[in-house]
Amino acid sequence: MKKFHLLLFTLINSIFVSNISAQDVELNITVANNLSKLPLKCLQKEYPNKLNQLLNDSSELLSPIQLHPAFYGCFDWHSSVHGHWSLVFLLNKFPALENRKEIIQKLQINLSKANIQAEIDYLNKKHEKSFERTYGWAWLLKLQLELEKSNQEYARELAENLKPLSNLIVERYIEFLPRLMYPQRVGTHANTAFGLSLAYEYAQFSKNDSLMLAIQDQSKRFFINDMDCPFSWEPSGTDFLSPCMEELHLMQLILPKDEFISWAKKFAKPLFDKAFKWETAKVSDREDGHLVHLDGLNFSRAWCFYSLAKTYPKEFGHLKSMADLHFNYSIEAITDGNYEGEHWLASFALHALEMK
Repeated sequence: MKKFHLLLFTLINSIFVSNISAQDVELNITVANNLSKLPLKCLQKEYPNKLNQLLNDSSELLSPIQLHPAFYGCFDWHSSVHGHWSLVFLLNKFPALENRKEIIQKLQINLSKANIQAEIDYLNKKHEKSFERTYGWAWLLKLQLELEKSNQEYARELAENLKPLSNLIVERYIEFLPRLMYPQRVGTHANTAFGLSLAYEYAQFSKNDSLMLAIQDQSKRFFINDMDCPFSWEPSGTDFLSPCMEELHLMQLILPKDEFISWAKKFAKPLFDKAFKWETAKVSDREDGHLVHLDGLNFSRAWCFYSLAKTYPKEFGHLKSMADLHFNYSIEAITDGNYEGEHWLASFALHALEMK
């Protein structure tokens, strides 16, 4: 606990030193080093662990590392995946990252060909076809993208190792989307728009026209007629994604500018008001694994606001202050020494800073 209180102090110091306001937080080497410690700590930490497993018989009662030798750490499969993404992302941004050698060694151990094949074998079980659909799928493709973007030798090897699993996920997306009759507009893992946003970014980067077209077509089917998103309904008690903002972000990605602005005026009219205000989600107990989700919701809103403000400054530039407000409320919470939040929130904070 003492170690993480020190880490928290260091991070806060990096934000507020020399009377710099929290609104000026940027992803610099100090912040990167501090945030990297959290996924690094849990990447090979097997317990506690929450398995999302369907048991056919007692032969499948195995330990997390036996079931998922690549992604057994950080409490659950998807958190492990985006913990890996966080470290690759930081290595790409900061080649001189502290603990670089240790990070790469752990990545190489976890993302070996043999371990990825074991993950493929698990997903190929007939009764596990929907495993981690679509939240974990989306983060897996984001990890693949980050490895492929890297010009570092270790990453090229790991991208090749991971590619067969990513290809399987792409196939699953293309097969599944036409069968999903209705999108899920929730603030948790099953949120359709969030999963499609990350998958679409990978489809664009990899020039996978089949996946890109599938996401474009199905996103329009799901959302093009939506109007008047109920911002006042957010948040629900354990949200970590913003239903309104994640849908807006997805449509921002897939629609041309004029079409998007026209759609957004029907879907999210309040956001065009320069005086728009939205209170941050308040967390009453960060030792409760569900209530701490709301810190993730603040980061989710922040990355969507940052993206809108950066892409369309004329229409949405004023939303950057809302992004800063939400980001700053929760940034301190990710280093409080409580595993319920620390095993995943660094990834959300980094995704928000990535969009800034």
